[in-house]
Order: sequence, then structure tokens, then C-alpha cells
Amino acid sequence: MLRYTLMRLGIFAGCFLALWGLVYIEVLPRGLGDSNLLWVLVLSIVVSAPLSFVLLRKVRDEASAEVVAKVDRAKGRLAASRSQEDAL
Repeated sequence: MLRYTLMRLGIFAGCFLALWGLVYIEVLPRGLGDSNLLWVLVLSIVVSAPLSFVLLRKVRDEASAEVVAKVDRAKGRLAASRSQEDAL
């Protein structure tokens, strides 16, 4: 899960830097007044979200399989401890 999160942050940072560069060279419009940073942050979120969804599909599926395995193990331990309590 940490790997997926770091990769997603990396995609966001890459989008932010690319969009900041495009705004700096005036390919994209600047924000109104002092809102330039906010404009680039929002645009970076909008661009990086679908990119992360497509590019990180395999990593997300692997992370979700790990979470499911951990939950199943925890459920098994809980069921075992319940059965031990019932036996006493």
C-alpha cells in the first residue's frame, strides 16, 4: 500500500511540475490575482487522478489483494479466539 501511495504522489508531483512549467511559459492561463498556486494544485489533482487510475491499475490490484489477505487472516484469528472462548 505504501508503494502505491508513493507512486501516486509521484504522479501528482510530476503533473504539478509539468503544469507549473506550462503556466510559467504561459501555455496555460495564470490564476486570478494571487491564486496561481491554487490553480496549479487543482489542475494537477484533476490531471493526475485519471492518470493514476490508468497507470497504477496493476499496483492497486496487488495492494488490494494484500489488504484482503490481511483482513482474511484477522478474521480467521478472531474466529479462532471466539471458538476458544466458547470451549471454556
